[in-house]
Amino acid sequence: NVRGADVFIIQPTCPPTDTHLMELLIMIDAFIRASAERVTAVIPYFGYARSDKKDKPRVPISAKLVANLITTAGAHRVMTIDLHAAQIQGFFDIPVDHLFAAPVMVKYFQENPLEDLVVVAPDTGGAERARAYAKRLNAGLALVDKRREKANVAEVMNIVGDVNGKNCLIVDDMCDTGGTLSKVAEALHKNGAKSIRACFTHAVLSGNAVETIRSSHIEKLIITNTIPLRDSAKQLADEGRIEVLSVARLLARGIKSIHDETSVSSLFI
Repeated sequence: NVRGADVFIIQPTCPPTDTHLMELLIMIDAFIRASAERVTAVIPYFGYARSDKKDKPRVPISAKLVANLITTAGAHRVMTIDLHAAQIQGFFDIPVDHLFAAPVMVKYFQENPLEDLVVVAPDTGGAERARAYAKRLNAGLALVDKRREKANVAEVMNIVGDVNGKNCLIVDDMCDTGGTLSKVAEALHKNGAKSIRACFTHAVLSGNAVETIRSSHIEKLIITNTIPLRDSAKQLADEGRIEVLSVARLLARGIKSIHDETSVSSLFI
């Protein structure tokens, strides 16, 4: 019986994204029709987040469409972790609590410190995230600048910052095919990096991502459990090249704060 209850539905919209999204919408509808007082959709990984703008003709803004669907289904609130683009919060007409996995990651590296650590942003868009990590870990900061010097010439990755002889940590919100990650690791290796690790909140790891990472210069991936590991990725975990950190406590604190009507700002970085 959920009549008059404060309901929290935990459902990541990871692959198969369409199936998981439809399940979420149906569950929201079911609880609303069962007279729940309030329904919060807890979405650790928000699918379609990369479709957040119309960057070419005749393409949808799927993130906005999904936000509309969740709202129309009857959700009163959404809680999620590390949106690919923070402005997606504005696509919703209901409150959104946008949590960050950074405290979980930072705690791990504080407990497993690396000397001569340099935090690396894989692109200019990730500079703010990398700067926050570097500040919390008292580490150096480097940035990968991807550019084409001229037409029909392969993309060049320039490293802004000193990584020679350093232990490098690439940080980003997600890893999909692993292509960019592999190229960034190659550039760091060529510039004299002592070791290369990467941490991501969302390990999508689609296509041949596992093999791409296995053959790269990445020593270890540190990820969270917002997305269940694929079987092929579990092999990397068995080899010690993937470590999974739990965001359960982070979500639990967020859920308790929402239920108790207290601030969740302490969960932000």
